[in-house]
Amino acid sequence: MEGVTIKRVSLPEEDFVRECINIVDEAQKRGVVIRILGALAVYIKSSKNPRCKQLHKSLRESEAGIMFTDLDLMAYKKQRKDVRNFFEKYLKYIPDRYINAMFGDRRLIYYHPNNYYHVDIFLSKLEFSHDIYFGEKPGQGRLELDYPTITTTDIILEKLQIHEINKKDIVDLVVLFLSHDLSEVDEKDKINARYIAKILADDWGFWYDATNNLNKVKTFAKKFVEEGKINSHESEIIMKRVDRLLKYIDKQPKTKKWVKRSNIGTKKPWYRVVEEIER
Repeated sequence: MEGVTIKRVSLPEEDFVRECINIVDEAQKRGVVIRILGALAVYIKSSKNPRCKQLHKSLRESEAGIMFTDLDLMAYKKQRKDVRNFFEKYLKYIPDRYINAMFGDRRLIYYHPNNYYHVDIFLSKLEFSHDIYFGEKPGQGRLELDYPTITTTDIILEKLQIHEINKKDIVDLVVLFLSHDLSEVDEKDKINARYIAKILADDWGFWYDATNNLNKVKTFAKKFVEEGKINSHESEIIMKRVDRLLKYIDKQPKTKKWVKRSNIGTKKPWYRVVEEIER
């Protein structure tokens, strides 16, 4: 996850996946709404397609050297106390008391009792290069739209908001576009192109980075064909879906705020500088 010192999960891959899904299940039983995001969410989403699962693993490991660095979760801010009780009293995870005291209104960090990995829990929104909002409380947000991860649409936005996107995040996008078609509504296992376009139509800076990143996905899709990592048919699927999304984004009427900021362009910073959290 952007802004966090990279470490390595010290559990076998499938054991880690099962344990993380179990955490979401156990929280759900206790009325605590949490969902998985990041690379693990992409892995879970692509697991229904054996080719995409294999592709995600091979490309991500070749580009990043490792598959997973931690467990990233999204929860609602109104359930912050419930989240803390769940991790500290039920799971017996170890809180990062300094980080949780400093940033606990929007982010919590916990460590596995055996130090197998750490857990990064975001409350109601991601605040990195650009913001992605999920809602304040259960029943009035986006977390209940999918399970055990955030929606594919929100994973796409999570990746597109990165100003200085790296290869592993582009790999995640490549796999998501290969394994998921577009839709105009929040439909399970589809990318809601209309929702993405609407979000970007209100924020010029987010739009600027997102459209640049989508074009980078197309560039890498071609590159991966040349390197023999994907075939031409797979590349064609990715390119067509990215182009369709770009058309939705282009056609969506822009807000006055977007137009006003577009007149300034890149003369002033259009993204938030992300600083690493040191533990």
